[in-house]
Amino acid sequence: MSKLQLCLVVNGRAEEAARFYAATFPDSALGAIHPAAADFPGGKAGDTLVVEFTLLGQPCFALNYGPPTPFSDAISFQVLTDDQAETDRYWNAIVADGGRARDCGWCQDRFGLSWQITPRALMAGMADPDPAAAARVMQAMMTMQKIDIAAIEAARSGEAQ
Repeated sequence: MSKLQLCLVVNGRAEEAARFYAATFPDSALGAIHPAAADFPGGKAGDTLVVEFTLLGQPCFALNYGPPTPFSDAISFQVLTDDQAETDRYWNAIVADGGRARDCGWCQDRFGLSWQITPRALMAGMADPDPAAAARVMQAMMTMQKIDIAAIEAARSGEAQ
């Protein structure tokens, strides 16, 4: 077992969240579901307290505990994608069913967790050794919600208008 695990407090929706993440991303799986042995803030003995899951190979658990605790942008998940189809698949899954699109590749799922669905082409363009190319890529990104890889590559090459 890893010494570091991510804990997501999902207030009554731990199993739903873990199932969604496990179904959406590769190298992800639902693990053990643990009921509470006693009453706790936000639930009673026998209610689901902890749901173990793996997300993109990382051990995590979702916790049903206490009063609503909203997520903030101070913590987000960045998922690097290899092509537009992968970018679209993850983006569409995250924003569906109550999620929302945000700017510059950011989106938020229905549980309130922020994600950055980030094509590797964007990261490469922003790190281009040519400062003008990197600036064009950043300017193009600033106009987008979901990242359009073809538009990023066109900006990087100087072909975008």
